[in-house]
Parts: sequence; structure tokens; C-alpha cells
Amino acid sequence: MIPDMSETADGTKDTTARDERPDDEGRAPGDDAAARPSLRERRIAAWRGAPRVLARLGFLAPLRERLALLEAAGSVYDLDETSDIYGNGVVEALERRVAELLGTEAAAFFPTGTMAQQVALRCWAGRTGSPTVALHALSHPEVHERNAFSQVSGLRPVRISSEPRQPTAAEVRDFEEPFGTLMLELPLRDAGFLLPTWEELTEVVDAARERDAVVHLDGARLWESTEHFGRPLEEIAGLADSVYVSFYKSLNAYGGAALAGPGTLVEEAKAWRHRYGGNVFQQFPTALSALIGLDRELPRLPEYVGHARVVAAALREGLTAGGLPWSRVHPEVPHTYDFQVWLPHDAEVVAEAAIAAGEETGAMLFANHWDAKGPGLAATEVYVRSEALAWTAEDVRRAATEFARRLARERAAR
Repeated sequence: MIPDMSETADGTKDTTARDERPDDEGRAPGDDAAARPSLRERRIAAWRGAPRVLARLGFLAPLRERLALLEAAGSVYDLDETSDIYGNGVVEALERRVAELLGTEAAAFFPTGTMAQQVALRCWAGRTGSPTVALHALSHPEVHERNAFSQVSGLRPVRISSEPRQPTAAEVRDFEEPFGTLMLELPLRDAGFLLPTWEELTEVVDAARERDAVVHLDGARLWESTEHFGRPLEEIAGLADSVYVSFYKSLNAYGGAALAGPGTLVEEAKAWRHRYGGNVFQQFPTALSALIGLDRELPRLPEYVGHARVVAAALREGLTAGGLPWSRVHPEVPHTYDFQVWLPHDAEVVAEAAIAAGEETGAMLFANHWDAKGPGLAATEVYVRSEALAWTAEDVRRAATEFARRLARERAAR
């Protein structure tokens, strides 16, 4: 259920989500694929079949369920209007809605965030005269996009920090070489969905301005950041010169993204969107699903963030009560409604225990893939959505305690 990266033949990182590509999880070389289900197949089956989960992310749902999302389309757009052609109609309506929400002059719809950000930074490079983009070493373009900035767009990324935290104002101010654009990922997903404080963020932006650099926000999950900052979307977006947002990560849409900023930048971005092959003939299903997400999900995100903090605290208590010698919920108080859990066990052992718990009890705390982070160390991401609201803190504590005990039995049996 979580996007994961793997090494490709050329040594770059694969951006494809583990659950969106042919199965290879949990099978040793030479296994007969038809002989037994893999860990991934069992995990997805357990997640779908479990009556109680913390989140049901749309992209793993059956097609019938995904298509049913559009039953609400008439509530967000006049379905008697002519369908979109090359970005007009309902796509333009979505662009206007995003610009209004983010407080920008304009916005442009893109089929992917990878394309949107390449285009944005290419446009800024032309304006600043510098192709150098300063960004965190754990940011999405550096980890998940196969060096797209340099290979496709002629940009030159430089890593302003590699620490598992947001960059500091001092690091921006004192960086040893010039750059035209500072790109900030809010939240920084691969570090644990981390956000800076509001004061830290404004100081980092000010430091970039002191260097005559523009600021672009990788805001794929910006929608869910308002609770942490205590600021509305337009005030957060207003700190930057441009911002990208995703429609499927927080809003459960079919896909798509938007680039928002000054009108002149957006107009140029649309020209580059065409050149990059992003001016798709018709995109009404995705645009409608995004409008539905903005109506249905966006108002509920603060509630999910608040409950994620309840879930995180109860998980930590339950794992300790279950006898785990060490575990970590990171961050201890989630900044968004997603966070990490780290456990001192091999990833395959933890995955087996998590799947078995879902299969046998019908309550699945950990539905995502477990990554090996070192010898005897595994980590996963926990997502909290509407389904989690039915779990009380005691429900989570009880399930976490039983999971920890099951994990001890699983390890002892090996």
C-alpha cells in the first residue's frame, strides 16, 4: 500500500509503487509463483478482507469501487457541460479551484507531479538564469524519479542536507555554491513525513531570499499540513513562489497534480506541459475525482491528523505493553496523518506477523510493506484515514499489544 523504491538495472531508484507493479515481495528465486501466494498477495488480501483497518487507500481497491467514486460527480460539476478537450472545461474548473484554495493567481493541471515539478523548475531556471536547484537528499526527485531533473530537464540538483530532518536556515544561507531555486518538500516523506515549525519554515524561506533564490514547494501532501502549522493553505503556499500539489495522495483521486503560482509562470508551464506530452486529450475522470476529493476529503483532513496522534500514542503504549524490547513511532507526535513505525526485527518476520494478525483477527494495524533498515531492523509507514476513526485508543493499544506478542512467537518459531 505504500510507494516503495527498488534498485533498477542502471542503479537508479524506481519510483513505481510496490503494489502497482508485478509481484516480487516474499518470493525467493526459483519459487513457483502458482504454488503459494507471496507476502504481498497475502497482505493485500488480508487488507481487503479485514473488517477493521486504519486506512483503505483507493488505488488498491477493485475497479468497481474506484468507478463508483464518480457517482458523486454531479455534485461537483455540471455533467451536461461538454467534456474536456486538451485541458478545457472541467480541467479548467479544477485549476481555478486549486488557485483559489492556495491563494495563487493561477494553476495548471498536470498528469503527474514528476512532470509538474520538472516544468516548474525549468521555468524558474529560465527566469533566474541558473539551472541549479538546491534540495534535500531525501526529497522525492532525488530518491524516486530516476534522475529526471538532470536527465530530462537539464537541471542541476545540489543536496543542501542529507540529515533525516528538514533543512535549516543556516544550511541554506551558508551553502557553498549559488543556486537559483530552493525546493522544499512539505512534508518530507522519506524522513517520516516531517514538517518544520512555522518559524523554521519562514526562516528558511528568508534565507533563500537573501541569496536571491526563488522558493518552490513540493507540496504533494501540503493539503494535510495545515494542522501542524496552524495556518491556512493560502498562507503556507504564500511563502513560496510556486507550489505543486497532488490529487491522489491526500484526496483519493485517480491521479493528477497541479502547479500553482503567478499567472505568467503558469502560462509558460502550460506550454512546457504540451512539449513534455502532458496535454492529454481528455482527463475528465481524473479531474472529476479530484474535485470530489476537494469536496469530500479536504475538509476531513484535520480530523485525520488529530486522530493520527491518538493512534501513534496508543501504538507506542501497546507495543511496549506487549513486551517489545525497543520500538519507535516516528515522529512521536505525527506532523500529518502518516508516520513511521520502527521495530527491532527482520522485515520478513514482522511482515508475516502483521499479515497473520489481519488474517486471523480481522483487525489489521500494519497493512503496508515493511522495509529492512539494517540487520534486525524494519520500518513501515502507518496511514490514518476515515476508517481509523472507528478505533479508540484502547482498541489500538489492545491490537498493538497482541501484535507484539504474536511477533515474539513468530520470531521464536524461526
